[in-house]
Amino acid sequence: MIRPGEIAVVGAAESTKIGAVPGMSQIMLHADAALNAMEETGLKPSDIDGVACVGPMMPQQIAHYLGITPKWVDGTGVGGCSFMLHVRHAAAAIHAGYAKTILITHGESGKSRINATPRPPEPESLNGQFEVPYGPFGPPTLFPIPVLRYMKERGVSHEDLAMVAVVQREWAGKNPRAMFRDPITVDDVLNSRMIAYPFRILQCCLVTDGGGALILTSADRAKDFPTKPVYILGTGESVETNMVSQMKDFTSSSAFRVAGPTAIEAAGIDRSAVDHMMIYDAFAHLPLYGLEDLGFCKPGEAAGFIREGNTRPGGKLPLNTNGGGLSYTHTGMYGMFALQESIRQMRGTAPAQVPNAKISVCHGVGGMFSASGTVVFSNEKP
Repeated sequence: MIRPGEIAVVGAAESTKIGAVPGMSQIMLHADAALNAMEETGLKPSDIDGVACVGPMMPQQIAHYLGITPKWVDGTGVGGCSFMLHVRHAAAAIHAGYAKTILITHGESGKSRINATPRPPEPESLNGQFEVPYGPFGPPTLFPIPVLRYMKERGVSHEDLAMVAVVQREWAGKNPRAMFRDPITVDDVLNSRMIAYPFRILQCCLVTDGGGALILTSADRAKDFPTKPVYILGTGESVETNMVSQMKDFTSSSAFRVAGPTAIEAAGIDRSAVDHMMIYDAFAHLPLYGLEDLGFCKPGEAAGFIREGNTRPGGKLPLNTNGGGLSYTHTGMYGMFALQESIRQMRGTAPAQVPNAKISVCHGVGGMFSASGTVVFSNEKP
């Protein structure tokens, strides 16, 4: 087993620009973020011996483009939380001695669509056979299937869902790189344009361009780098079904309930010790599911937890402090940006820095609840 704190993140950077970046293709966004991460660590491509990324870019494309000849590669793709799994797999590879210095990259032209290839469900796939014929297509029309059941059984109101976006906009207002920074109210959210019931546009993620990169190595080597190391205490991963209509329980994610507690147990911490949290928020319901499935709230209590101010600036559990996918950025696969904010918080360099934060939990979703990955970080080595 990997001991808590055995592996550290020594490089973490986003692409130079995020938002609308029409002058850069997807591979250029990968490379821009990777070079930014290497620059802050003082590393050259020849110093990297492991590479991980997720499609449509493959590890061989990124390695060739950057001039890296790796000993270890990972192209695991399970949607937007793939990067959490890459962190887990990279930590295991370093522990096993397969590589010493691993680069994880992301780049996506979600808004400008520069060399981005649409990936509709194939007609012969399970989704193509059993969901697409009934009309839903894409996250805005597929996520409402479980959300409406969750709202009914958990007693969650439209105002509760709106409050998630309101609180995250408060955090975004403190972040100069956030796409949306102006304050909003519950009424603003509920009066915004309807997309697919119950989601209005202010409850849906942004569509942007951008990239990010991480560099991992052993904690023993971390002292050799100029950056402040951020230690990995625990990780978890899981998958459920690729068809949201076939979830075991519409009010809870099986993948969340495995990935999150696995990471927390591996870290050897109590939930009360967590100072900061990132929950992938492609849509406003996901922080509610995350808080409950990871055990920070009892079933049905997450909406009230947010409504009472616990996750907003000054609250006892600061959540999605960059503004999240709803207000900061969302290229299509958001997990990398959630990881970046957890690391900034642990480095003490976040625009909306949580005072004295020592432990951060970063939790991701892939597809429509089809996958999940969780990483627990700390700025203190156990």
